[in-house]
Amino acid sequence: LWLPADWSPARRWPVFVELPGNGGYRDARGDECSGRPQDCNLGYGLTAGQGWIWLCLPFLNDAGDQPALTWWGDAPEHRPEATLRFWRLALDSICQRFQGEPRQVVLAGFSRGAIACNALGLHDDQIAGLWTAFLPCSHYDGVRQWPFPGSDRNSAAERFRRLHGRPQLILGEGLQTAETERYLRTMAGGELGDRGLTLLSTGFVNT
Repeated sequence: LWLPADWSPARRWPVFVELPGNGGYRDARGDECSGRPQDCNLGYGLTAGQGWIWLCLPFLNDAGDQPALTWWGDAPEHRPEATLRFWRLALDSICQRFQGEPRQVVLAGFSRGAIACNALGLHDDQIAGLWTAFLPCSHYDGVRQWPFPGSDRNSAAERFRRLHGRPQLILGEGLQTAETERYLRTMAGGELGDRGLTLLSTGFVNT
């Protein structure tokens, strides 16, 4: 949890919720991720530590007592229930204790966290109602099949319907944005901007 340098209890603050990528990752460029929320950095990079509460949330195992460093829940079922319970409690606590504004909550994530913006953030109507906007960076739910149940395109499309026009800024590395745009045009149809969807490429591979 990061409280902005200008934090005061005299007002309500928007909340930037961030989800980490999969752990155990390291590539030839030195890019690595532990899978823990301590590795998150999008929120600080985008807010500069000002004006927003920055909340980095873990994924949990089935018992809810340990972080899941890859995906969520226990393999191979990857059940999300413990993770979603914790997210709801954490966000409610932050909004109550630190004047977070529940009507201004952005859900963001990198890689696994980007997939989870929809895969978990839109898992059911209750959890979907918590978020005002979304910022998935590097991957998007439904574009590819992943090793968790319900990663198929039909399931992803059902989750997408819970978006109900709320804005998503979808960021991608390299050619990811083009791949995601093709998927969304096939799945959602029409002009993506009319659905609140904006796609941008970083122009480079994350390092």
